[in-house]
Amino acid sequence: MNIGIIGSGNMGTSMGKIWAAKGHKVLFSFSKDQEKLRAVAAAAGPNARTGTPAEAVAFGELVRLSVPWAAVPEALKAAGNFAGKTLFSCVNCLKPDFSGLEVGTSTSAAEEIVKLAPGAKMVEAIPPMAQILATDTHRLDRQQISAFYCGNDPAAKASVASLLRDLDLNPLDAGPLTSARYIEPAGMPCVQLAFGMGMGTKLAMKLLRDRTDAERSYV
Repeated sequence: MNIGIIGSGNMGTSMGKIWAAKGHKVLFSFSKDQEKLRAVAAAAGPNARTGTPAEAVAFGELVRLSVPWAAVPEALKAAGNFAGKTLFSCVNCLKPDFSGLEVGTSTSAAEEIVKLAPGAKMVEAIPPMAQILATDTHRLDRQQISAFYCGNDPAAKASVASLLRDLDLNPLDAGPLTSARYIEPAGMPCVQLAFGMGMGTKLAMKLLRDRTDAERSYV
């Protein structure tokens, strides 16, 4: 598919390069350093190019939002009209010092973002840390990492789940967009362990489930 990426830092860059290698067409945007942005697209190969946030929205069947929480209003204002577009957000509302979240659990970053992008088919998924996505394998100790996603539009969620699989993650449907109120705080233990406790960024979450015959019939 055509993917517009708004936010070309470590997370957006890592994902975009993988998707381009998988055959998707990718447009990188929203960087203060345009020379660096062009270098990112060149490194991603012939399936990648650069543009403005508005061009990313026009180009993309799906638009990936991966900017810091504080930059969300600026990025969405520059992007313009999202009507009818799938907006895939991995923005968590982290405080600048990583000490906690700016909002939750009566609302979420995803729910606040979609207010600024009316008409968008919003799906949220918080992937593992960019340092993992930037490596050759996205598994830890040979185990696939879980990635919870949520949203209200089934087709948009299916598109996001497919892209998560392209990253070699295990996508887990967590229900409607309001589930972002729980997905976002669930990532905080990893942030605390990685930065507060000095365990490093090569850690992530995995959901384990006892899939009995009865549960299989439920699924």
